[in-house]
Amino acid sequence: MSFKKPIHRIAIVGTGVIGASWAAQYLARGFDVVATDPAPNAEANLRKYVDDAWKDLTSLGLSPGASRDRLTFTTNMKEALSRADFVQENGPERPDFKIKLFAEMDAATPVDSLIASSSSGITPSVMQSKCRYPERILIGHPFNPPHIIPLVEVVGGTKTSPEAIQQAIAFYASIGKKPVYLKKELVGHVGNRLQAALYREIMSLIQQDVLSVEDADVAVSYGPGLRWGVMGPSLQWHLGGGAGGIKHFMDHLMDPLVGMIRTLGTPDVTPELKQKISEGVLREAGNRSVGELAEDENRQLLGLLSVRAKASKPAA
Repeated sequence: MSFKKPIHRIAIVGTGVIGASWAAQYLARGFDVVATDPAPNAEANLRKYVDDAWKDLTSLGLSPGASRDRLTFTTNMKEALSRADFVQENGPERPDFKIKLFAEMDAATPVDSLIASSSSGITPSVMQSKCRYPERILIGHPFNPPHIIPLVEVVGGTKTSPEAIQQAIAFYASIGKKPVYLKKELVGHVGNRLQAALYREIMSLIQQDVLSVEDADVAVSYGPGLRWGVMGPSLQWHLGGGAGGIKHFMDHLMDPLVGMIRTLGTPDVTPELKQKISEGVLREAGNRSVGELAEDENRQLLGLLSVRAKASKPAA
């Protein structure tokens, strides 16, 4: 089966925060989007989210044909999928639910259309297990919010076609995303595991009373976090090796790093630690609501993305 057909119409299954953000992203890239969700007020909530996100998307730059008028909504999932060229699923994170949902989507979607899941933890082999056409089922896991953060993790299941994976990667790249290909299935994929690895050490440091919750956040966001927003940690080690680059780092600095790695902690996540972290977060947030914090984060992310876009342009 070939999956090289042009993509014009995208179906969004599940319109919570992730699904709504994906819908906004695809509309901004000039696609027709049909969304479906059985929840009460789903359409109203979706349209409000898209309207609120449109200013940020306009700042990032709209593609030709971008319009909120190209969004339609139906509670009938079969109707939504019947003419979809690409499906982005965003349903509840329960394996039993996903297996049933994917079997239903598989039956309703044209056989040459890709079906991608935004699942943050469930592997594609689980989701495709009851599908008649499992070769087009894969993970396209975004980072929240998808309409701003470029990263998408792409991974197939045991029955996914290599061509389907390559077409998904090409599609995501064509709309300005930064897809990464995972060669193996892992629970949580990669991005969430990297976050979990860092936070494991943060919790350990807090539990040992090395520093406060607030200072742990400062240590990340005003230290390595700034550098990671420019280049990844492996390339950073290349810089850390000085004139000798990564070879010098591996020959002379890796062994001390390995020694430190062996001392990293594994916290005992007790009710007391949870309470300690919660209290610290609330102190740090102050009078700012979750919505206000998210708005401020998005504003700063847009600024960073703008700087990176300018830096990546070739010199005239």
